[in-house]
Amino acid sequence: MSDIVTDNAQAWHAELRQAVRQLCARFPDEYWRRLDREEAYPTDFVQAMTAAGYLAALIPEAYGGIGVGLVEASIILEEIHRSGGNAAACHAQMYIMGTLLRHGSEAQKQEYLPRIASGELRLQAFGVTEPDAGTDTTSIRTTAARQGNEYIIRGQKIWT
Repeated sequence: MSDIVTDNAQAWHAELRQAVRQLCARFPDEYWRRLDREEAYPTDFVQAMTAAGYLAALIPEAYGGIGVGLVEASIILEEIHRSGGNAAACHAQMYIMGTLLRHGSEAQKQEYLPRIASGELRLQAFGVTEPDAGTDTTSIRTTAARQGNEYIIRGQKIWT
């Protein structure tokens, strides 16, 4: 990768890694163990990541995000895991952004992205698991077909 990443990008990536590490250091192993025991959502961690702008990493600046690319978003998630934390909530937030950015109308982007970037709104769910596919997305059979102003969804999603 060093052949294609400029010195400026490498310096920025190093700064990003350090900043994420510093934030993660505020959430020691005991924080994560307690959440596991309680089967609780990492609200404080997610709020800190949101305040730092990291959960809006992939949201363009025009919508209130920091507007970085997938490499930088991956660095953020990697550093969370490296710290001993769990980046699942962060990954879910970033992952959903791609769907809205690629397929959302401009009106939807204007309505939702700034609120997601600020933390006012969370979009962290999507339906993948199917009875005969599990999470093998190449085997998913559920379809959505547009009919006029509506979508007709055929198929089944499960969660066990």
